Amino acid sequence: MNQLFHSSLSQDYKLVHFQVGSEGRNESRLHKLLRFAWSPVQFVQAMRRQRPQIVHINTSMEWRSYWRDIVYLLLAKAMGKRVVYQVHGGALPQVFFNGKPLLTGLLRRVLRAADVVVLLAQCELQGYRDFDPALALDVIPNAIDAGSDPGDRPPVPQRPLSLVYVGRLAESKGLFDLLEGLRLARAAGVQATLALAGSGPQEAALRERVAGLGLQEAVRFLGPVFGAEKEAVWRQADLFGFPTLHQEGLPYALLESMAARTPVLVCPVGAIADVMQDGVHGVFLPRRNPQALADAIARLDGDRALLLRMGQACRERIESAYTVERLAQDFRRVYRALLAPPAV
Repeated sequence: MNQLFHSSLSQDYKLVHFQVGSEGRNESRLHKLLRFAWSPVQFVQAMRRQRPQIVHINTSMEWRSYWRDIVYLLLAKAMGKRVVYQVHGGALPQVFFNGKPLLTGLLRRVLRAADVVVLLAQCELQGYRDFDPALALDVIPNAIDAGSDPGDRPPVPQRPLSLVYVGRLAESKGLFDLLEGLRLARAAGVQATLALAGSGPQEAALRERVAGLGLQEAVRFLGPVFGAEKEAVWRQADLFGFPTLHQEGLPYALLESMAARTPVLVCPVGAIADVMQDGVHGVFLPRRNPQALADAIARLDGDRALLLRMGQACRERIESAYTVERLAQDFRRVYRALLAPPAV
């Protein structure tokens, strides 16, 4: 949202943010329930006050987001608004309700109610087409402000290979596999290290696993990092370790890493395979395979020139296709199509 509000799109359209999630709010359970109940009323009031032509809903195919955002979609359509329903990852619609016919039928009606459903990945596009060929679909990948180019990092063969993970410390991100892969690589003679930046529900368990694997000298917990500190973390790392088990959409961490010339060790889920090529921008890994991780770490530790070429390719990929200006142009195209008079 911040990207669009600070992009050239805001010069052509008046963009107004109506917050429905809890980002930045410190709420008790009672306050959260009251917000859920009162928010739709506030939404209708905002519609009457602002009189928008388009309502742009950011959601995901996850249980909480889906049921929360249905209300805003239906209210917007009831008030005659055109709706952009942007889905940031999650399950494909055909498996979202495990095939339950009544709920799956409701989901089909919800998606058809939107004037356009915006997806992140080509694989999602095919899945949604298979689910319902009548849906109006578009693919608009995420983007980032790539900032200044950090430039090439000359390879230093004698320095231990530095891996980093930036994000939520959750089991679904494959972090326990990453630790085991690091252990296997070090057991094979690779002097690699790992920095974990972020916080999350598995932090204590990860610290315990680090101790159990004897990796205390090789693994650092940095805590949450932001702004210049996060940029420095990316630029100081040789590889982004991201063997995620989650059905990712298009992770911003992936784009940030590539913009900083840091190649990626990743499972090619969601839109990841749209962004990067195996062997060009990093290495694709099978899920739940620490040995494959260890092999990739050892291979790249022994070929620092390849790491340098991958870093260059990463930066070029971001600059060519994942800038904020490209994002603004894509949504400008979508908005103009929705506001165009019907063909005679």
